Amino acid sequence: MPDSQLTPEAFGSKPWGSRLLGPADEKSGIRRVRIQLLLTIPLLGANLIGIAVAIVLIGFVLPGPTIFTLRLLPLNAIAAPLYAALALVIGTLWGTMSGLRTLRWATDPDHVPTEAEQRAAVRVPRRLVRQQAWLWFGGAAVLSLLYGLADPALIPKIVLGIGFSAIVVCANSYLIAEFALRAVTARVLDAAPGRAIHSIGVFGRTMLMWLLGSAVPVALSMVVALLSLTGFDVSTERMAVCVLTLGGATLVFGMLLMMQASAATVAPIRGVRRALRQVEGGDLNVAVTVYDGTELGELQSGFNRMVHGLREREQIRDLFGRHVGHDVAVAAIGSNPQLGGQECEAAALFIDIIGSTTMTATRAATEIVAILNEFFAIVVDEVERQGGLVNKFEGDAALAVFGAPAPLPDAAGAALACARAIRTRLDAHTSDFSAAIGVAAGRVVAGNVGAHQRYEFTVIGDAVNEAARLCELAKQDPSLLLSSASTVAAADADEATRWKLGESVTLRGRTQRTELARPRTN
Repeated sequence: MPDSQLTPEAFGSKPWGSRLLGPADEKSGIRRVRIQLLLTIPLLGANLIGIAVAIVLIGFVLPGPTIFTLRLLPLNAIAAPLYAALALVIGTLWGTMSGLRTLRWATDPDHVPTEAEQRAAVRVPRRLVRQQAWLWFGGAAVLSLLYGLADPALIPKIVLGIGFSAIVVCANSYLIAEFALRAVTARVLDAAPGRAIHSIGVFGRTMLMWLLGSAVPVALSMVVALLSLTGFDVSTERMAVCVLTLGGATLVFGMLLMMQASAATVAPIRGVRRALRQVEGGDLNVAVTVYDGTELGELQSGFNRMVHGLREREQIRDLFGRHVGHDVAVAAIGSNPQLGGQECEAAALFIDIIGSTTMTATRAATEIVAILNEFFAIVVDEVERQGGLVNKFEGDAALAVFGAPAPLPDAAGAALACARAIRTRLDAHTSDFSAAIGVAAGRVVAGNVGAHQRYEFTVIGDAVNEAARLCELAKQDPSLLLSSASTVAAADADEATRWKLGESVTLRGRTQRTELARPRTN
């Protein structure tokens, strides 16, 4: 199947690696809403969790003065909640709405994105991270200043608590956007297969997970330990709370983040693996959607190129087999064909339409082509049924060979049985034309004849010439089918009993007499 005929079903039920991203044939309006929800809800949840983590760290875990005092009540009850609420609203509207406005072209399934639209689309995850960073680190600057005016000793707690949450939320925002925009990334990669997405890559994604799940919590624990060593008032109980809390965060959030990163890495591999199983089962009408901008996307596109090459090779093999015969094609593909041939025992069947010159002069060319196709369809069907090869189509005639290039245990019997079957089908199937058949068997040379630049498989020998002369003689014979007695003698007993021997004649161009054989009529 050509690539243009691959249907969405060919990509499976999860074209982008997750059922959350919808099917390939989803309506554009529904997909836009889906992308909006996949961006908004996870980002909102990540920010809320980040705010909760910052409150827990600043209020209960990190050492230093407590923030739960009456003189800090205005900051705790008004300033901090107000900034958090504004940041959530601004981040949601600014991030997701502006991102989707950039991707407005994706609502048209027939639109091919321009180069500018492609560049803008691949920048959306990084732009979203920058927006989140501005809001979080801006909050760290504003709140540390406000709390620092009330008590300078609170500044390290505010900076560390908000900074820790900011890093986690910003990195997670990148992964959320990368996941939600897989369908858009696939459109970009499809429009420009050679475009580099400039993503962080598999290595970068793994290091990011290490940073969030292990490095940041451990680094925060080390900072707390360093503060205690530099004279900062850190009690044993507070140090234990820090270690237990940050250790628990490392275990829980580290596992969740690694699951997220593993899912993003495994999804393209699973898609390629499923497609490989289909290819192993003989289905070459398969492709995977290229939606990953990392090295895994190169794996996906490489698989598609490989299958495209296999489809082309199979089409060439099929076309080659139709032109020269399946056995010849298999032999040519499986070896290094050379000029020349080798002797072998084979049988030849020659068939020719009677009165083709008159028929051509009295009928339209299209009608002649239809008659020839009908005629050759019967010939090819019966020849292949008996294990033979139609070696040549010569206008209104055909030469079939049995026993070359693939050997047959009873080449003569197969040729005789094929001749009888063709004769029976022609007599019953059509009255538009009549054809004569000649069959002979003997030693022939089978091989490639021609030049090094262009050659064809053929058989040369007395048996081939004899079959052609018997076909010529059969045009004047009532049976329209003649064989040599030696061919009948070479066939197995079951086939030989279906033939009767006749007179001996000297065929045109031959010096020795040939005893004829005809099929029995009863």
